[in-house]
Order: sequence, then structure tokens, then C-alpha cells
Amino acid sequence: MPKHLTSGLPRLSRTHKLSVAGVATAGAAALVFSIVPGAGADQGTSQATAVENVKPVAFSAVDTAAKTQQATITQQANNSAAKGKAEAAAKKAAAEKAAKAKAAAAAKAKAEKARAAKAAASRSQVRTAIPAAAPKPAVKPVAKPAAKVYPDNLDGWIRESLDIMAKKGIPGSYEGIHRNIIRESSGNPMAINNWDINAINGTPSKGLLQVIQPTFNAYHVEGTSWNLYDPVANITAACNYAADRYGSMDNVNSAY
Repeated sequence: MPKHLTSGLPRLSRTHKLSVAGVATAGAAALVFSIVPGAGADQGTSQATAVENVKPVAFSAVDTAAKTQQATITQQANNSAAKGKAEAAAKKAAAEKAAKAKAAAAAKAKAEKARAAKAAASRSQVRTAIPAAAPKPAVKPVAKPAAKVYPDNLDGWIRESLDIMAKKGIPGSYEGIHRNIIRESSGNPMAINNWDINAINGTPSKGLLQVIQPTFNAYHVEGTSWNLYDPVANITAACNYAADRYGSMDNVNSAY
């Protein structure tokens, strides 16, 4: 077409061009069918055949698309089944591994228990083989000596005083004490002198060995009574005074 005839016309897009090409092709096909020999009486039949020849092409394309889609679906199903099978196999393998580990742990614990029991039995046999130490003899408590009992008379009073004096380191003898008691009080623990100088001064002599109260208080011996008339306390305090003044009651032969 001359250029001046095309100027001012809109340009065709690619789609329009393809459409035009299709129309041209269809026209060419129709022209071919029209010049086929025997087309006079059979023209209608030839045209119908041409139409029929076109339809299978359309159905063939649809069928191919359906088959492709079906194949895709089938492949997806196969893939899913394969994935599920693989996961099941993995779970089974993990379960078998856990079971084996559990069995191994149980076997190890059983073996450890058996070894411990064997070791305990061995230690028991060793202890049985070693003779037990002989039991220590029971220690008998040392019996305390029974308290000495003194008769409640002049003899008992002198002997009790002598035992106390021996513990305190006070000198004196039975004979010296007895001699002075007989001279001073005739053995009467309640004797009292109300006529001598001590009595005149208000401190009379009292008891077995005629001791005044100030002397008794000064020479009292611990462990004896504080009662001046008590026979043992009186004898022990008088002997303590005589030991300090004369060296011993044995050295006293008169008023002291």
C-alpha cells in the first residue's frame, strides 16, 4: 500500500496482527476447499468435513490440558504419599532407637545392681571371717565404803573426833583427850562452870573440855556442829586450840 495511504491510520498491535493473520489463513483454507475436485455437488459435504476436522483440534487441546492436570495431581498425591511414608519410617526408626536405649539402660542398671549385691556379699563374708573382738569385761563400780558408825557415848565421841582431827592434821591421842575430859567435865557434855574467872567475866566454860564460846568460835573445825555443847564439835575445837597453844592436847595436864 502506498505510504500516503497508510499515513493517518492507527497502527495495529501484535494481537491485531495475529488476528488478521488468522483471518487470512482461514480465507486461504476456504479457498483451498473450494477448488478441490468434485466440489460441485459435494461442496456442502466438504465444508462439513472441514468443520469436523477443526473440532477435534479443540477437543484434543482440552484433553491434553486435562491429562496434564491429572498428571500433576497424581504426582502431587504420589509425593504426599512418599513424604508420609518417609515420616512414618523416621518415627518408627526413632521409636526403635528409643526402645533400644531404654533396654540398654535397664540392662546396665541390672548389671550395676548385681555387682553391688556381689560386693556386699563379699564384704559380709570378710566380716564373718574376722573374729569379733572379745567383749570388754564389765567395769564394776567401786563401792563406796559405808559410813563409819560411832557409838553415842564418850568412847564414840572421842574416836569420831580423832578421825576428823586426822583429816585436818590436828595432833592428839585417845589417852590425852580422855584424860582431860575426865578432869574437866567427868564426861558430861552438858557440864558448865559458873564459878571460875571465865564465869565471873560472863563467858563460862562449857562442854566436855570446858571451852568458852569465844575460843570455840575461833577454833571451830569445819564439818562439825556450831553447837558448843555438841560432844564431837567441843572435843575437836578444844584439841585444835590446845595444838595451837601447847602443841597437842596430850601436853595439857591442868586447866588450860
